[in-house]
Amino acid sequence: MSAFIPPGVPRPGSNANQARPHLQQQPPNYNPNAMAESMQNMSLNRPPSTLPGSAPRPSPFGQPPPFSSPLPSPAYPGGSQPMSRPAPPPPGVLTRPTMLPSTAAQATFLPNVAPGRPTAPPASHAPPFGYRLPAGSLPSSVGGQTGVSPRAPVSGAFPGGPVTTLAAPPAARPPFASSPFATGPVVPPTGPPSAPLNNGPPSFAHGGLAGGPRFGPPGGPAPQQLPVAPPLPMLSTDQVPRGPSMRSLMASPSVSSPLAPPMQSGSTFSGAPQAMPPPPPSPFAAQPWLMRSEQMPPPPPVPGPPQPPRMFGMPPPLPNQSMTAISPAMASTGPSLGGPSKIDPNQIPRPIPSSTVILHETRQGNQANLPPPATSDYIVRDTGNCSPRFMRCTINQIPCTADLLTTSGMQLALLVQPLALPHPSEEPIQVVDFGESGPIRCSRCKGYINPFMKFIDQGRRFICNLCGFTDETPRDYLCNLGPDGRRRDADERPELCRGTVEFVASKEYMVREPMPAVYFFLIDVSMNALQTGGTAAACSAISQVISDLPEGPRTMVGIATFDSTIHFYSLKRALQQPLMLIVPDIQDVYTPLQSDVIVQLSECRQHLELLLESIPSMFQNNKIAESAFGAAVKAAFLAMKSTGGKLLVFQSVLPSVGIGALSAREAEGRTNITSGEKEAHKLLQPADKTLKTMAIEFAEYQVCVDVFLTTQSYIDIASISVVPRTTGGQVYYYHPFSALSDPAKLYNDLRWNITRPQGFEAVMRVRCSQGIQVQEYHGNFCKRIPTDIDLPGIDCDKTIMVTLKHDDKLQDGSECAFQCALLYTTVYGQRRIRVTTLSLPCTSMLTNLFRAADLDAQFTCLLKQAASEVPSSPLSQVREQATNLCINILLSYRKFCATVSSSGQLILPEALKLLPLYTLALIKGTGLRNEGKIDDRSFWVNYVSSVSTPLAIPLVYPRMIPIHDLNSKEEDGSIVPAAIPLSSEHVTDEGIYLLENGDDALIYVGNSVDPDILSKLFGTSTVEEIPTQFVLQQYENPLSKKLNEVVNEIRRQRCSYLCLRLCKKGDPSGMLFLSYLVEDKNHSGPSYVEFLFSLRTREI
Repeated sequence: MSAFIPPGVPRPGSNANQARPHLQQQPPNYNPNAMAESMQNMSLNRPPSTLPGSAPRPSPFGQPPPFSSPLPSPAYPGGSQPMSRPAPPPPGVLTRPTMLPSTAAQATFLPNVAPGRPTAPPASHAPPFGYRLPAGSLPSSVGGQTGVSPRAPVSGAFPGGPVTTLAAPPAARPPFASSPFATGPVVPPTGPPSAPLNNGPPSFAHGGLAGGPRFGPPGGPAPQQLPVAPPLPMLSTDQVPRGPSMRSLMASPSVSSPLAPPMQSGSTFSGAPQAMPPPPPSPFAAQPWLMRSEQMPPPPPVPGPPQPPRMFGMPPPLPNQSMTAISPAMASTGPSLGGPSKIDPNQIPRPIPSSTVILHETRQGNQANLPPPATSDYIVRDTGNCSPRFMRCTINQIPCTADLLTTSGMQLALLVQPLALPHPSEEPIQVVDFGESGPIRCSRCKGYINPFMKFIDQGRRFICNLCGFTDETPRDYLCNLGPDGRRRDADERPELCRGTVEFVASKEYMVREPMPAVYFFLIDVSMNALQTGGTAAACSAISQVISDLPEGPRTMVGIATFDSTIHFYSLKRALQQPLMLIVPDIQDVYTPLQSDVIVQLSECRQHLELLLESIPSMFQNNKIAESAFGAAVKAAFLAMKSTGGKLLVFQSVLPSVGIGALSAREAEGRTNITSGEKEAHKLLQPADKTLKTMAIEFAEYQVCVDVFLTTQSYIDIASISVVPRTTGGQVYYYHPFSALSDPAKLYNDLRWNITRPQGFEAVMRVRCSQGIQVQEYHGNFCKRIPTDIDLPGIDCDKTIMVTLKHDDKLQDGSECAFQCALLYTTVYGQRRIRVTTLSLPCTSMLTNLFRAADLDAQFTCLLKQAASEVPSSPLSQVREQATNLCINILLSYRKFCATVSSSGQLILPEALKLLPLYTLALIKGTGLRNEGKIDDRSFWVNYVSSVSTPLAIPLVYPRMIPIHDLNSKEEDGSIVPAAIPLSSEHVTDEGIYLLENGDDALIYVGNSVDPDILSKLFGTSTVEEIPTQFVLQQYENPLSKKLNEVVNEIRRQRCSYLCLRLCKKGDPSGMLFLSYLVEDKNHSGPSYVEFLFSLRTREI
């Protein structure tokens, strides 16, 4: 056995007398469900005021998993592990009633809940530090210590207190490992309903915060496996039947049984007019369960040539065929396509939403099951392969040769989201401790033990499924084999029967003492930031999230402000009030004494709250318009250099002075943009390498930077975003910033940023079986060596795309394995190795590739690759490349998998029949259309780089729902109504529509809406009376309450506040809404029908 060893370091010998590895004995406050439970920490609404009459909310984990766990834990009977329970609310924070409508007045917790919120790292474990490259090893960064010369004192003004300019301190000591930031669930308050309620910006009152889990408390008995009806005649018999989903045009009907009766939810909004309502119950508590028929082993290939395609309405085809054929319709009502025939708009594929929850087993009958669509609701049972939430492959059968992959036209890649949020009904990830020797690994490729390693010679040796090398089994890990060749204890060991497992890192991974959890806030106080309200919004948001920071002596905070100079603040308790420390040199910056700048939160909370309240008034008469963003970030980094941590920057104007100063490049590119974008794409590249060099140094010292841009003008996101992208951070963009509606989104974004499940000082590597190798990584990280990526910060929302290539031929019928290993520090201060393994069959048949294609993963890969090309290629070239990729896939399918076809047919693979629609939406969307602002496109590129698979498709093909007739909708167990196609044919002047893409939300109001509906939803009788600065309110009528429930549910599903923008027909805002109707013809591209016709023409 050996622990994780960097390349080139000899592997230490194992200890033969080591005790048998066991499931990790967790500390009393350890919460294995922290990933799902921390969803409660996101406040989906504005923070409420103090309200009377409230009580604790029910637990979202009252429902046991639908699958029984075969893994009894020696530490916890029945295989369950303790969870942390929300602690009592702090003084002044109100709580939520404990009962749901029509239920008993009691909160339901699992029987093994342990009380108390974690306040410190568990005492039973070693310091949470593991291997990483030493500081100073970067050739491109400024490593080692920094010597600074003394500075002359400069006077400054702090109301009622002294101001000191300090001399430069001694050089900072080397950094330690990253902070085990600990978070815990927060009990959100609520109260009784009252007058019109505000679903918009917060009142910025101290106290509890409204929030809710992404998944509500499931109800009813555990789902049972249900029979599946035969497919409809229009579907080919070799298609793997699927439940209704965003990927199906005509799904196979399945017998479903509502195992959890729908809960009739009362009003979810309560409290004073300024209060934000709590979220409604999750649809998981009210939807019928559907057992996917794909959990059966896939049928074996049928010998012989593939069968000819068919048109809709034809009898079922023979086996081994799966396609959708769209025939010409001479009498169709669609637009003329300029040819002898037309495509019937009624036959074209469109997403079909589903409100059912799918039960998915990753493997069955020793074969991998096709994963459910990423956009669907599903519960996973890990039976050998990892959950598709953690890792998806673009093709679920691996081509044996590179030529076969090239012929298919598809891409081979993995989409890895290692800390993705699980469904609360899924079993928690098991933690295994192998003691001092560490987890068992292959001595050649360093792959970790997993269910697909084969034991031979009575268990005395094992064969690595990644490199094929045979190793000796350690004596203390020996076990006899059963008749089937498996170890007899395989089902008792998570590492031998689960696709995802966490190993406790041994001492070889721990080389440093634990570092404190450091949060440093950096606020822009330039004139523009003060006038637009950005400074006040940032201070208010920070003040309210202080209570969400980890408790205990290890949590440390710091704060600084900046305009053309940098202002640090000493928050030591010994001072009667905060002390301002000014750094005037913005070319060769330094930081004041760290002992005064970064202090324990427990010692400075009062000073910090006082300072945050005072900052807007302190600088209210500031006439300095310049912003030294680069110098301020550098100075804050120097203060954090010895520890690492999270640096959260609030910026409002273009950085114009000091290190990394930028110019308004947008004006230089306007002529080029309007004349064909000859060189416009260069404005999407960083202005210079200054910020990139700084970012690499930040990553080396484990400082993760998040930037919140509250701006009303050009700010050069292309240059600024380099810092968060390199350090594993994120860019938040509020443009044009509104002091009325955007503070609520800013607060919610900040709160979710610090409370979501996350890890720190992470290193990730993906290993593949022989014949396949990693080609490139894509995402927000710093790459210092070819095989690994460094992640100063990694959270549940970040996805890494890993492209693959062949380096040898694979054997048909064998399996190819992929393993992702993430070494990181948990929020509890423990060093862990999360190992995720996926094993897929290899095939030499092209038809099998198309049948096993994953639409969501294929399109996400296409989207990320297109975004990466935008800064270096003209938009027309990027659009053409995306279109050609789609055409090549369809052409390959028509040419090699359909032997007989009519020239009037468009043949689409069943698994990829929505690819043309999503491709059209991509080329007509914000990122690739010609018009648009440079910053908007830069933000889109940055957002796509780390977007998760479930959010990729809504980003380009948003969800549109009618909200004027919510009361007339038939209840199907889902709070959010079914989506309608993005076409003006489905939009009327009498309607009101909500459109959301996971990041933005628009409400479109027609010209002829019933005044009664306007009065119920907006409190006005005419469209003209609705204010442009729109904030959704709740009024005392069922329609308004239903709309607020829908908005809150969408916010919870997307893990985003989704600030609402009003769009009126005839206004520029109305044109913005219509630009999202991608199925219509507009100046950005053809209609959906015309695009399909062009694909058919280009195929031929």
